[in-house]
Amino acid sequence: MSGLSRLLKESWTLVEEQQDKLASYFYARMFLSNPQLRDLFPVQMDVQRARLLGAIVTAVQSVEDPERFDEYLSSLGRDHRKFHVTPEQYDVVGAALIEALRTFAGDEWGPEYDQAWRDAYAAIAQTMIKGAENDADKPPYWHAEVLFHERRSRDIAVLTVRPLAPLEFRAGQYFSLECRYQPRLWRVYSAANAPRKDGSIDFHVRSVGAGWVSSALVRRVQPGDMLRLAAPMGSMVLDRRSTRDIVCVAGGTGLAPIKALIEELTRYNRTRWVHVFYGARDRDDLYDLPALNRLANSYPWLSVVPACSDDFDFNGEQGNLNEVVARYGPWQDHDFFVSGSPPMVRSTLRTLAEMQVPAMRIKYDAFGDL
Repeated sequence: MSGLSRLLKESWTLVEEQQDKLASYFYARMFLSNPQLRDLFPVQMDVQRARLLGAIVTAVQSVEDPERFDEYLSSLGRDHRKFHVTPEQYDVVGAALIEALRTFAGDEWGPEYDQAWRDAYAAIAQTMIKGAENDADKPPYWHAEVLFHERRSRDIAVLTVRPLAPLEFRAGQYFSLECRYQPRLWRVYSAANAPRKDGSIDFHVRSVGAGWVSSALVRRVQPGDMLRLAAPMGSMVLDRRSTRDIVCVAGGTGLAPIKALIEELTRYNRTRWVHVFYGARDRDDLYDLPALNRLANSYPWLSVVPACSDDFDFNGEQGNLNEVVARYGPWQDHDFFVSGSPPMVRSTLRTLAEMQVPAMRIKYDAFGDL
């Protein structure tokens, strides 16, 4: 561990148990320094409170892994163009962060810690600013009309939207999305299709607990409504140069990017076997299994294995997805794509490591704390 990395992790332990208070103070300082920043955030700050601080802390503590994070931070900078963020506002956020850390760490906070966080935050902000500048010829977001809205289960809907202006993306990528029912509250959803000639994009959405955006998308949005989409992000895309067979592991609505990848493969694949493991709690949550089975019937190289973890009458595989994947294989010579909830992705990554699948052959996008 380098000196910078040690200082960052060491200093974070001084405030880690006070994260809620730290976040409140951080936002208060930020808005006091620049009241216009308040307009970038949703009205209900309790939904947002930990998000920005958590993202900054994660990025800062990973600043010495440039290969992994440069591309991510650049795309995050492009994505943040939807907020019309200026370079000066990055400075305000950084100053509020340092002041909050200094305040809650107390007497143990020293000049070394201060400088370490300044240096790390400056590197992150610079990468994001550069990413935004490189995308300056594109709009900060796209308006998109909802064409179709179909409820597939008690809490899952499939939406088809069409941007009003051309929007380029790759199968497997995701978008930050906002609807009029929850202004300034953006959430990420993967496209469930490869790019189409008519420009339309499918999204698979599950309404979760207190998820204000997801609940609105499932229960309130209807055809004719307008959404806003930010620039596409994510690196869970196909490498056409690879000749290895493919394994896709999809939990719940994590099927969306997997389905997009399969759709892209139907356009050119002739030689790579594709195995899809599709899991959910019960059969009702296997909301798109009929469509997957139709694809498998049309393309001999595609096989689908459905699984349920809590439906003991289900006539298919039983157990958690990582357990089901482990029953098949071996998989050391395959390319993997993993998509689902953070716990599902974590458990799958652990299982694949135990099965000696090289980490460089596993692609996934982390929407939560992995």
